[in-house]
Amino acid sequence: MKIKVLSTVRAFITRFYRSFRREAHLSWQFIGGDISASIIPGLLFMVAAWKTHPTDVLDFVLVMGRGIVYFLLYIVPFCVSNQIVGVEEDRINKPHRPLVKEVVSLQGAKVRWVVSMVLFTLFGWWFGVLEWALLWQACIILHNMSSGSKHWFTKNLFMGVGAFAQLAAAWQLVTPITPVAWQWIAVLASVWLMLAAVQDLRDIEGDRAIGRNTFPIAFGETASRVVLSLGFGLLPLVTHIILMMPAGNSWNVYLCDVVLAVISLSIAARIVVYRSILADRKTYMLFTYWVCSVLASAIVVI
Repeated sequence: MKIKVLSTVRAFITRFYRSFRREAHLSWQFIGGDISASIIPGLLFMVAAWKTHPTDVLDFVLVMGRGIVYFLLYIVPFCVSNQIVGVEEDRINKPHRPLVKEVVSLQGAKVRWVVSMVLFTLFGWWFGVLEWALLWQACIILHNMSSGSKHWFTKNLFMGVGAFAQLAAAWQLVTPITPVAWQWIAVLASVWLMLAAVQDLRDIEGDRAIGRNTFPIAFGETASRVVLSLGFGLLPLVTHIILMMPAGNSWNVYLCDVVLAVISLSIAARIVVYRSILADRKTYMLFTYWVCSVLASAIVVI
């Protein structure tokens, strides 16, 4: 009897491990391309918040553990719902995605979306950031499941509001939001609102095929590239005046200024010089690295 019980337990653990590993791999296929725009920025801003009220190492580990759980649940429902409604578009723009490759069924993706939304609500409540979780969920529904992503204005608006909810939750997961933190949150959300259209340069063909009116389609690719390039060209001035100058004059502030300026000006140049789909994908990823860099700067200067 004892041997039979042990065999049953062993078989259960094996099945559970295989299912967990498959689910983790599938989740990565859904969210892998968005880590630098979601999980990493959130965790970096949490570190900046913790640095303003440092505690012991164990507390830091627990705080970051909450952050990993929260921001995994932050990005999963967005990516899954975005890919549920964008299968035909992804056949053109992103054929590597799991629904296009039929790694998972459409019904299976819908179940995962519902489960992740419920878990995100519960953990948002448990961690004390329910208001920001609900705001992001509203953005997910309006952007992906409604017609919000069909027009450039609402598409960019929901990305800006989403960044606001992301960073507000990140700081509040650690400590109450301060005026300085609000300033950083407002600047980063505004950057997403005004410059996130850089991500649409890579997807023009697929967006046009499904009737999505993104910024480059609405105003023309050349004009959009000029406007976005000017925006990124001016960005170092904005971050210097609003974020860096209040931190005072020190070598670490100047270093952050230089790093952010180099990345931003590189993006500005790439937008007008390199015009292939592959190049535009790399340019967008460079933008997400700028986001991570400015939030890493917050750890240094706040």
